[in-house]
Amino acid sequence: MSEYKTLSLAEVAVGDKLPAIDIDVTTGLVVCGALATRDFEPVHHNKAVAVAAGLPDVFMNILTSQGLMTRFATDWSGPEAVVKAVDMRLGAPNIAGMVMTITGEVTAVDSDSGVVDVAVLGENNIWGMHMQGSVQLALPMEA
Repeated sequence: MSEYKTLSLAEVAVGDKLPAIDIDVTTGLVVCGALATRDFEPVHHNKAVAVAAGLPDVFMNILTSQGLMTRFATDWSGPEAVVKAVDMRLGAPNIAGMVMTITGEVTAVDSDSGVVDVAVLGENNIWGMHMQGSVQLALPMEA
């Protein structure tokens, strides 16, 4: 039996805050995220190249950020939620050694379709906003 519970549409309301999570931006997360998404750009796995580009260390790629945004929403909603859309804008880079705090809030609930919009913000502890956007999820109508 799974310990994971999927939220039903009836359990969600506009204005609900999602529990914040902190993500340690480690060198391993940056490098493995880039490689897992087949992003072989050297600034994501070679510190010397990143420094030559003007940054203090390797930095997170876009698809890793998008994956973390989506994971944040689905960890909250549960395993039976279906991701319908992700919209993300990037800000400051996430550099190895930083901590990114991800927060979110329900901004729309469509009772006809079961679709919920969640605004998501990821801020690192040095430069602030790293990612901002929304995840749209379809939830079961009943528990």
